[in-house]
Amino acid sequence: MDHFQLRNGAIWCEDVPLETIAAEAGTPVYIYSTATIRRHARAMCYALREFDDPLVAFAIKANPNRSVLRILSDAGLGADIVSIGEYRRAIEAQISPDRIVFSGVGKTADEMKEALLGGVLQFNLESVQEAETLAQIAQSVGRTAPIAFRINPNVSVETHAKITTGTLDNKFGIPAAEAISAYRSAATLPGLDMTGVAVHIGSQLTSLEPFADAFERLGQIIVDLRREGADIRIADLGGGLGVPYHRGQPNPPTPAEYGRMVRAVTAEWNVRLVFEPGRLIVANAGVLLSRVIRLKPGAKHNWIIVDAAMNDLMRPALYDAYHAIEAVRPSGRITTANVVGPVCESGDTFAIAREMDEVAVDDLVIFRTAGAYGAAMSSCYNSRPLTPEVLVEGSDWRLIRRRVDLSELAES
Repeated sequence: MDHFQLRNGAIWCEDVPLETIAAEAGTPVYIYSTATIRRHARAMCYALREFDDPLVAFAIKANPNRSVLRILSDAGLGADIVSIGEYRRAIEAQISPDRIVFSGVGKTADEMKEALLGGVLQFNLESVQEAETLAQIAQSVGRTAPIAFRINPNVSVETHAKITTGTLDNKFGIPAAEAISAYRSAATLPGLDMTGVAVHIGSQLTSLEPFADAFERLGQIIVDLRREGADIRIADLGGGLGVPYHRGQPNPPTPAEYGRMVRAVTAEWNVRLVFEPGRLIVANAGVLLSRVIRLKPGAKHNWIIVDAAMNDLMRPALYDAYHAIEAVRPSGRITTANVVGPVCESGDTFAIAREMDEVAVDDLVIFRTAGAYGAAMSSCYNSRPLTPEVLVEGSDWRLIRRRVDLSELAES
């Protein structure tokens, strides 16, 4: 459920008409619903309530806006980070360092040092070489670094090739067959505390089977490590639970169904569990609001040219991702059209032969399910201003990222 609903013939976000935001903030613009973010955070936490002190660490890469992070911090969520910039955003949002896990395949020595001095729950490491670097940093600053190795379980998933992360062809993690030797090597390094294990097999997963398969393999590794004398206290199960982008597609597993599966698989593990949801929390909490610039006749279908472009919403160009496109004030008439932006790339295409609301010049449209990996991936390509973001709470709304003026772009 989200809080973008038709009211009096037009779409509102909570108690604010989208037409009001368009008139005052301009378009294109990202709009987030506070109520939806809170609802999804509660649903995830409730699904995991029976575990002993679970940590729900929001994947900041999905939506790094400080105002969004503050909502999630207030809801009790921690943070999964992949850069020192994300670490700083988490701290600024008042997320406690002991609720932050530092993931990512390319942490630099400077990033490691800052996070080690500032504090983290755990570094999720992806190679023995990375462990060696972290050990040197820990020694140099007189600290002990809590670590886990990210295990690559070689589990295939049904998702886009560019967001699968758990097969041997991916750059992430240590192959499961090499896990024991990696921990043996790390045990010889000073300044490291081997606190846990980690796994993450991909994003936008719509079946529980690959999760269960990966977690079962991880459970056996925990058993083997403990036989080696390792004190495994944390298991980071990653994120990846999908959301419905297309109203006609089958619903992905719910957080409650996911929680029941995790309880069944991990019942004997005796560890603290960490989860890294991102898309699940914020995707349906946001839309991209855009205005129709013009209509252009096409060979098969007419072209609808909107003022949003691939620099504002990269996912369709990057992943062939589907986003529902709806008129803010629908007439009830349906057409089949191609929807594109103004950027000078053929890839600046949101939909081809899409059955959708009929629209006219100056009409407003929304791209749904845009709260995750939307604004986070936006850029100023073609010297276009960076897309602003708006947060709605009840009948109030405010700008939480301003539109970058073209004069500022000219100076950079």
